[in-house]
Amino acid sequence: MNLVVQGPGAGAAHAAEAARLSGARGIEQLAATAFRLRGAEKNAAAIEWCREHELDCAWVPEGRGLAELRLVAMDMDSTLVTIESIDEMGEMLGIKDRVALITAQAMRGEIDYAESLRRRVALLAGLEEAALEQICEQRMHLSPGAEALVRRCRERGIRTLLVSGGFDFFTTRLQQRLGIDAVLSNALEIERGRLTGRVLGPIVDGRAKAEKLREEMRRLGLRREQSLAIGDGANDIPMMSVAGTSIAYRAKPAVRAHATYALDYTPLDGALHLFV
Repeated sequence: MNLVVQGPGAGAAHAAEAARLSGARGIEQLAATAFRLRGAEKNAAAIEWCREHELDCAWVPEGRGLAELRLVAMDMDSTLVTIESIDEMGEMLGIKDRVALITAQAMRGEIDYAESLRRRVALLAGLEEAALEQICEQRMHLSPGAEALVRRCRERGIRTLLVSGGFDFFTTRLQQRLGIDAVLSNALEIERGRLTGRVLGPIVDGRAKAEKLREEMRRLGLRREQSLAIGDGANDIPMMSVAGTSIAYRAKPAVRAHATYALDYTPLDGALHLFV
């Protein structure tokens, strides 16, 4: 078993101490702030030490390589981008707190996602389409490492899939900006330049995300082990359960409990260090 240790402040000294605590046989530097410790033994002391030093650690099977990874599925809000787009839409109407409360309950799994989405979108009735453009231009910032993750996947021939319970107004623009291969998201009804407060078609919830990932795997003829899913909220858990490897990114506790690994400090492209 290998131990991957990474984080914004990770250095050679950190790698050496983690190697000592885990009994690793050797240290290999994967990137400026990422290290693989070969022959490590999983133990609580190493895990706690990494947590104290704000480092992500992951025990990775020997021999697993990036060449085996063929499909990466990602959530959008609070994963690929730093915001919850629907909360920002609420702020445009001065009701962000009301919308964000429902968002938080849905992400923790306290409210059915489809119902929560309908309730939030209903609150947004009358919002001008121009406000969505403003969110794209001024507030929708990529998560650290997001652009590098998609670029490296493209260079390696790994298909990328953006699956979001958010809206196509935003996912389409992100797809064009980053060169993402495929997207799935909800469609807002817009009439005369304003939101009607309704969603068109079936709601993209956790079940729909999981089915989209299965569909892509079937179409590409992939084994489960060749797929990776990254998310942060409760509606990502079904998709993460379908993938061979799953990563909870800056995630809620309930999501972390269902994930193979967690990235709490490392930029998003650190996900690929778990496959080399």
